Amino acid sequence: MSRPVKNRRVENLPEYTYFVPAGRRKCEIEEILIKVEEFEAMRLKDVEELNQEQCAERMQVSRQTFQNIIDSARKKIAVALIEGKAINISGGNYTRNVCQFRCISCEKTYEIKYEEDRKICPACASQDVTCNKRSNFCHRQCNKSDNR
Repeated sequence: MSRPVKNRRVENLPEYTYFVPAGRRKCEIEEILIKVEEFEAMRLKDVEELNQEQCAERMQVSRQTFQNIIDSARKKIAVALIEGKAINISGGNYTRNVCQFRCISCEKTYEIKYEEDRKICPACASQDVTCNKRSNFCHRQCNKSDNR
């Protein structure tokens, strides 16, 4: 039995998620599904121009796993371009680079980047904050009300 797939860390979700070749209607063509983590791998490697080790570290995967992800993404993009298929970016095994917190004083819920300080509510500046839900990303016991 294979082990479960580990979630990949994704910093940016795509703004545009569907692409159709010019002159073709969505209902007339097949589509290729690009997973969100594959999109992120291409963004890190091809747009930010990071090396493979830096990309793997940012996504919190091994270098080999990163290479497998980007190879899959590039093959899918090539097939879509050559065969005139639509590209749909969605799904996958990923987690965002944010944690969700709730202020006990004003009851506002907010998201902040994992690396940022989460002890102060951005709405009321209260230090009485708690994790709103257990995050698969941070791997901490942040569901306890420990006012971090």
